Amino acid sequence: MLDFLKSDSIWVYFIIFFGKVTEVTFATLRNVLINRGERTKGALVALVEVILWIYVTGTVLAGFQNSPLKVAVFAVAFALGNYLGSWLENKIALGLSTIEVIATEEPTRLLEALRAHNLGVTVLDGEGKDGPRKILKVHLKRSRIAPTVRLISKNLDNCVISVSDVRVVKGGYIRKLNKEKQKEKVDISEN
Repeated sequence: MLDFLKSDSIWVYFIIFFGKVTEVTFATLRNVLINRGERTKGALVALVEVILWIYVTGTVLAGFQNSPLKVAVFAVAFALGNYLGSWLENKIALGLSTIEVIATEEPTRLLEALRAHNLGVTVLDGEGKDGPRKILKVHLKRSRIAPTVRLISKNLDNCVISVSDVRVVKGGYIRKLNKEKQKEKVDISEN
């Protein structure tokens, strides 16, 4: 096996490329999981990641003097793995965020639309350069950011929208919805 990995077979380059892409994708995902407080999931991903790293890096180191193309394939796969890892993390969208909307006009229609979509909204009074503002805060799961921003834009023309990641939200409407969904699952499973 070691002699095969030192060879210049086209399959070795495929192993290096796809192994490194997979390993770096896992590394990106692991970082996100750990940063979001999912330590156990992050540790499991790290286990797979380090096994891939040892085999792929060992394969490149075992023959890079005779085949510098292995280093180039390794580097390209590293870059692609970073891109795919961040893309995958964005698709999975773990965690919570806060959308803050600064409205210069009365946001009544927007409030009704947000609440009709099961989003809790807190409204604060604010003051800007050109006068009073309403500030709306919405805590939500990251997977709901894009449709919520579209909903806001559709229902309120002149506003500032900012989105920030949140590590912890205790209480509030998100938690109530999660408890209700869990209760529905229990009720459904009992039938």
